[in-house]
Amino acid sequence: MMRNRCSIGRLLLYGILTVAAFFWIYPFLWMLSASFKTQNEFFASSVSLFPKSVTLENLVRAWNNANFGVYFKNSVLVTVSVVLIVLFTTALAGYVMGRYNFAGKKVVLSILMASITIPLVFTIIPVYELLKGMGLSKNLLGLILAESGGGHVIFLMLFSGFFASIPKEMEEASLIDGCSFPQLFIHIMFPLSKPIMVTVVIMQFIWTWNSFLLPLTLTLNNPNIRTLAVGLYALRGENVVDWTGIAAGASIAVVPVIIIFIACQKYFVDGIAGAVKS
Repeated sequence: MMRNRCSIGRLLLYGILTVAAFFWIYPFLWMLSASFKTQNEFFASSVSLFPKSVTLENLVRAWNNANFGVYFKNSVLVTVSVVLIVLFTTALAGYVMGRYNFAGKKVVLSILMASITIPLVFTIIPVYELLKGMGLSKNLLGLILAESGGGHVIFLMLFSGFFASIPKEMEEASLIDGCSFPQLFIHIMFPLSKPIMVTVVIMQFIWTWNSFLLPLTLTLNNPNIRTLAVGLYALRGENVVDWTGIAAGASIAVVPVIIIFIACQKYFVDGIAGAVKS
């Protein structure tokens, strides 16, 4: 009797969670569905998830006419570059913070933690003026440097906690065997942090890929270096809104993020779990 009650309760719980999950992902499914609908069908049956007549016209229009091919290339270039820069710099900084004690360490950490409280809008004008003075305000390199800036305190703390948990004997043995610091870090310490690396890659990839305010500010005078997020906003006209085109553009923009997360989710979970334990 008790076992039957447990089974019924578990089935009821699964049912509630399934319904909740459906409502949670419904907007995403609706967006994908709308990208394959015609304009007439979109307004006639906008809540339906199943198109009556599937069309690829919206995707083709977004890719070609709305210049999404260029925006996609820009987003890939900017995101990959930013991820690599942030990964390398936060790993090095995390290694120093986790393995060494030095004068002013607490002060440095306090300043980095305090930087989290500064809103992005407060730094946009100084960043723009700095890039303008360097002659980088109208190209992708300037956008890459701007997106790579900041303390990235969360990633630094993840690496710091991981490196602090590694026994010192491993480091000492490597140095005795003749490893230099670059060899020690690149060939031993950095590969050991693979779960943290994947966590940083996924989170920074999502943040950079979806970044809007900074790319919008830096690409106002040069539409050719727009990213997907800014290009998607540009589809909104003053008098007419291309809803199916926006849905198609949003689908193009979100697919890479989903692929990256699905491919790396195991390491992402391991990295978060390891960070919590440390």
